[in-house]
Amino acid sequence: MDAETRDKIKKTVREILEEADMDEMTEYKIRQMASQKLELNLSDSKQEEEEAAAAADDGNNNNQKEFDDDGDLIVCRLSEKQRVTIQDFRGKTKVSIREYYTKDGKELPSSKGISLTEEQWSTFRKNIPNIEKAVGKMESQTM
Repeated sequence: MDAETRDKIKKTVREILEEADMDEMTEYKIRQMASQKLELNLSDSKQEEEEAAAAADDGNNNNQKEFDDDGDLIVCRLSEKQRVTIQDFRGKTKVSIREYYTKDGKELPSSKGISLTEEQWSTFRKNIPNIEKAVGKMESQTM
């Protein structure tokens, strides 16, 4: 990306932030608004997918990405039947946390789970500290 484009992006993002309600604004919304104003694709889904794949590397340094039968990136396996995947669904990138079952030797997604849009994922990530705090309070009350 050239310096002029980078400067235009910075200026546009600053303008958006100056007018924004910071309680409601997410990174995803800023990217969408800047993309529309500049008529550029500023989505970060590929970078997030690469970061997720790097985080999924459990220290074995083979850096091989794992994909399911549908071609979705498996970020991690939470258990034998549960996993987190990054998928493209109808042109939208989704983070899917789902339970799978085996049928005819093929692993298939069940209805037990959730698929988050980029905006929902961004909001969820932003609230992880609050979730951890609430879980910590619950744990201390049960002791």
